[in-house]
Amino acid sequence: MTPSFLRIPLLCLGMLALAACSGKGRQQGPAQMPPPEVGVISVRPQDVPLTREQVGRLSPYRSADVRARVPGVLLKRAYDEGTDVRQGQLLFQIDPAPLRAALDASLAALSQARATYANNEVTARRARELAPKGYISQSGLDNAQAAERTAAAAVQVARANVQTARINLGYASVRSPIAGRAGQQQVTEGALVGSGTATLLTTVEQIDPLYVNFTLSASAMEQMRRAQSHGNVTLAAPDQARVRISLPDGSDYAEPGVLDFSDTSVNPATGSINLRARVPNPKHQLLPGMYVTLKVDLGRQHGVFLVPQPAVLRDTAGAYVMTVGKDGKVVRKDVTLADMHGSDWEITAGLDPGDQVVVSGVQRVKAGAPAKASPWHPDRAGEPSAASAPGAAPNGK
Repeated sequence: MTPSFLRIPLLCLGMLALAACSGKGRQQGPAQMPPPEVGVISVRPQDVPLTREQVGRLSPYRSADVRARVPGVLLKRAYDEGTDVRQGQLLFQIDPAPLRAALDASLAALSQARATYANNEVTARRARELAPKGYISQSGLDNAQAAERTAAAAVQVARANVQTARINLGYASVRSPIAGRAGQQQVTEGALVGSGTATLLTTVEQIDPLYVNFTLSASAMEQMRRAQSHGNVTLAAPDQARVRISLPDGSDYAEPGVLDFSDTSVNPATGSINLRARVPNPKHQLLPGMYVTLKVDLGRQHGVFLVPQPAVLRDTAGAYVMTVGKDGKVVRKDVTLADMHGSDWEITAGLDPGDQVVVSGVQRVKAGAPAKASPWHPDRAGEPSAASAPGAAPNGK
């Protein structure tokens, strides 16, 4: 048992020990958080294709309206609607009987004119023989020769009428002016066609190849030409600019096209320039009237940085990326976006060669704070994605 006179000093020593321990804890403070780990890529300027994504509409390479060029009753249709036809193939038959009768009448008129000419020619020849002997007057000779000339002209008129009647009879058999796909019949059998106006019977369209028509804004064209003058862009020749088509279901069309027309003026209503490309269509997979998405390869861009889409953020000031400097601190850099190159953004200004751009973990960093950078790999499992971070760029411009 501890004597009473020793209890007070021992109690004081215990209290002093507790105070020393608590004071030591207060001096250490809370533990420091390590800098966040982020995945970065080192960017370098590259030469990439100068592409523009547009929406275009397909149209036939050639289109011909098949019309009734002579009046008559439509007897039959000689083709299957929606099938391919050859140039010169019979499509419709108009009743030829009235036209054949008109040809016979023209042939009879020609025979009559020839007979008249033969009679007048004999009379004029006889007059020319008798005139020097004084058996007929000069007036009689003149009249005989005039009748001969008139009869000769009548023969020419009759011959032309016969040719016209033959042409009209040929028009009774309506043939395809081009090779292509014949459309729906517009007039049924038994209808009177070609009376007064050339009645539309059907349309034949050549769909291999096809045209795809689209527009490009005048401002975008001017920017490309300005960049070409500065050496940042090399534009392709019109017949070398390639076109790739995406079908409405999102799949890629196998056959590339080529740009074959660029308008020389700007449409004042839209402020854009009309362009046209020619696309092969050997399997008839594409049809006129379809709207398609197309990528036009207009040349090459020089000195472009390619950055994965998750690395590009946006706020009210515009697009920007986060980079890790040599001192290990995060730096914000405002950038200028051009277009998408696959899954990467094309950046034309705002970055320097060798910049360490943050791709993964971008939502955990802020400008001026330290970060631990490691190489980013797109297939690395478990990497945080910036696509859901506030301010992340959408899947388009």
